[in-house]
Amino acid sequence: MINLRTITEENFMDAFQLTLGEGQETYVSHPIRSLAQAYVYREQCQPFGIYCGEEMVGYVMVIYDDDIPEYDIWHMMIDKQHQGKGYGTAALQQVLAYIQTKPFGDSDRVTLTCHRENQCALSLYHHLGFTETGVAYEEELELSLHI
Repeated sequence: MINLRTITEENFMDAFQLTLGEGQETYVSHPIRSLAQAYVYREQCQPFGIYCGEEMVGYVMVIYDDDIPEYDIWHMMIDKQHQGKGYGTAALQQVLAYIQTKPFGDSDRVTLTCHRENQCALSLYHHLGFTETGVAYEEELELSLHI
């Protein structure tokens, strides 16, 4: 069973052990970078470990942009040894349920970016209802969902 757990002093080192598959480094930042960003934006974000039972199998961060306002999903990744098992889908569904509680502010818009060549991730996001907005940042496409 997949579940999200807040990154804390007790489990942040587990996030550092997560690895990406060959070539995936161009698609997503490692949790070390993401946790540094989480510290900077700590009043408006929440990093999570993605767990299967007691093992951290992935990482994701939710951040609230109060200037727009919208929720953003940053740096979602599943460890290379656990990819292809449906963990990404289950985790993203839980992230969306968390965002629906509006933990940082009121918004019905969720956005994320995805490398245009990451067909596996794009397929997942489209499957869960995200659509491309037409905005691109270099090789990253912006997708959004209204909840």
